[in-house]
Amino acid sequence: MGRRIYLASSWRNARQPHLVEYLRQEGHLVYDFRAPFNGVPGFAWSEIDPNWQAWSAQRYRELLTTSPIAARGFISDLRGMQWADTCVLLLPCGRSAHLEAGWFCGQGKRCIILTQDGEEPELMALLATDICISVAELIGALAS
Repeated sequence: MGRRIYLASSWRNARQPHLVEYLRQEGHLVYDFRAPFNGVPGFAWSEIDPNWQAWSAQRYRELLTTSPIAARGFISDLRGMQWADTCVLLLPCGRSAHLEAGWFCGQGKRCIILTQDGEEPELMALLATDICISVAELIGALAS
């Protein structure tokens, strides 16, 4: 039986959709933040405000804590994290994905980092269960 995987990555990572499909073909259940289980498209700050990149810190905090759109995206991803038994952190990615991976480590759940040449080294990656440098290694780690 396959694992329940939360694939933490970035909207900007072109490998993410391909890895979701590959892991599913390998028999795993995969939470895809681009197409969550609730059927609502994945969260993007531009849904709240197309000019989100110009926000002040105060505006960011205000909208993060009061926007129903942000709340919906947060709850969707959090439920995906709670459902999963394994996190795969697909690099490169941003701060949210790293917070998600850290949550898995803190919960005592499995966390596997999939990295590649050119990624900046990170000391706290030692919190992860495994660090894989290829999809083949990832598949092997998931099987063990």
